Order: sequence, then structure tokens, then C-alpha cells
Amino acid sequence: MLDETPKRFDRIVAILIQLQSKKIVKAQELANRFEVSLRTIYRDIRTLEASGVPIYSEAGVGYALMDGYRLPPVMFTREEVSSFIAAEKLMQKFTDPSLGSHYAAAMYKLKSVLRSTDKDWLSNIESRVVMQTAEPLFHDKSPNTLALLFESIAEKKQIILSYKTLEAEEPTTRNIEPVGVFHDHNNWYFLGYCHLRKDYRQFRTDRIQGIQKTDCDFTIEHDALETYLNKNETIPTTKVRILIDKKIARYLEFERKYHGYVSEKEVDGKIEMTFMCRDIESGFPRWFLMFGDYATILEPERLKIRTLELLDVNRKRLL
Repeated sequence: MLDETPKRFDRIVAILIQLQSKKIVKAQELANRFEVSLRTIYRDIRTLEASGVPIYSEAGVGYALMDGYRLPPVMFTREEVSSFIAAEKLMQKFTDPSLGSHYAAAMYKLKSVLRSTDKDWLSNIESRVVMQTAEPLFHDKSPNTLALLFESIAEKKQIILSYKTLEAEEPTTRNIEPVGVFHDHNNWYFLGYCHLRKDYRQFRTDRIQGIQKTDCDFTIEHDALETYLNKNETIPTTKVRILIDKKIARYLEFERKYHGYVSEKEVDGKIEMTFMCRDIESGFPRWFLMFGDYATILEPERLKIRTLELLDVNRKRLL
């Protein structure tokens, strides 16, 4: 029988750290993280209590440490130190200046508790890791968008947003209750309840012309962000099939999911891809033209016609 003592010790220490990191921790949350049963978590909590850690629990709520109880910082492993590098570089390039500066300050505190050998390890790697972005993620008029959104969500205060859609000539001003922030397809977005439209809307950060926090409380108790993102939309779709050269097909693996990709199969040395597409009038044909000299549209006929129309417009502009 394997000795579970070292593994259990590591888990108990990790549970203590997690208790220090949050106000309330649920037993099921711990069980999911460590992939053990609830009975095992209950036993580990009793072990911590027996060792003098002041933990109180409330049925149906979770566990918490008594106010004022704290242990000195736990030393980081070398692998954890390495993860700081990627996190710092990502924060520098993929968040707004305000959050980036806050994270830089936090990193100084983290580095201050490292052993000398780990500080050398960090210095040797950090100058050799570079993150690059192709497009600006935030508008110059609202450089601290993410920081303000985080504050709004945490404090449950409305924001005033000046937002310019792709089609509009002028931005609109609206009161928003932000629900959550997410990153998708190389852009930052946030979802919130718009008092102007009386419904939930999604906003892209690089189109925000201005953002300001208010003293107005949220008027709605919003569900978790995933609840809204995972809703099945009832937008009509059209079946699309294209035949594409093998050497090009592999370069489409990332973007194809945004056009309703369903499946693919090999046909006579080429790749036949099937999509259930929401937009065959604009989105899909424009994407297809990026690699159209290596591909053929099999169906529908309307997509072929629309693609030819776009080609004709471009041809006339070039003449």
C-alpha cells in the first residue's frame, strides 16, 4: 500500500493557504480542486482544527478562518516562480496601464519573499520572455477600462459608458451594470445590463470612448457571467461546405470556430469542411476570400453568389 502521508500533508497545507486567500471556502470547492471526496475534506479540516487553526463553519455556507489569524507567507516552489514570469509579461501587454502597474507592485512584494537562488532563477528567465500584441486592446480615451470594470463589479456600482459601435458615426452614452469581463478572439469584452436598451449587451473594450464609475447601486442581482455566455442563441444558421487544400486547412483551425465549424473529412486528397454558419452575407464570404484561391465553395449557392459580388466590388475599386 502506498504511503499517502506526504500527499495528504501537501493537501492540508494547500487547504490552509486557500482558507487564507478567501473569506469563505466551500467544502465542495476544495473537493473539486483536490479531486477527493467530501469525507476526505471534512477529515482534513478536523486535522487543521486539532493542530490549533481556528476554523469556523456554517452549514450550507462553508469554512472560514477566525478574523486576525494569519500565517507568514509560504515559500514558493521554483515552478511557481517560473509561472510569475509569464503572468507578469501577460499583464504588461494584455491589460490596461492601471492594472499593469498594480500587478508590477504586487510582483515586487512576491519577489521580496523569494530565496536568493530563486531570485537569480527569475532574473535569468524574465528578460528572455516577450509577449507581443498586434492590435491595441483599449481606446486611448479610456486606458484604464479593465481597472474601472473590476471596481464596478466588486462594489456593484453602475458605470457611465461612452461606446461607439462599428456601424455608428457617433458614440452613445449609457448606464451599465457590468456582469463580467472575458477575453475572446484577441479582444477584451465585458457583458453588462444596459439601462438604455433594457437588456444585457456585450461591449468590446477597444470601442469604448469613455468610462466613468458612478455612486448608483446595481438595480438587479445578476447571475454568474457563464450563465449568460453559455445561453443557446436561436439565431438561424445555414449549412456551408467548402473544399480546401490540405496545406491551408491546418492554418484555419483557430478562426474556423467563429464561423460555425462542425466537422471535416478528407475527399480526394483535400479537406472538406462543414459549417453551420450564422452570416453568409458578410462574415463568412469575407473570411473565405482570405484563402479563396486555395478553396472551393460546395454549398450553398447563395454563398457563391455573395462571394462573387464582393469580388466584383473589389475589382471595380482597383480599376
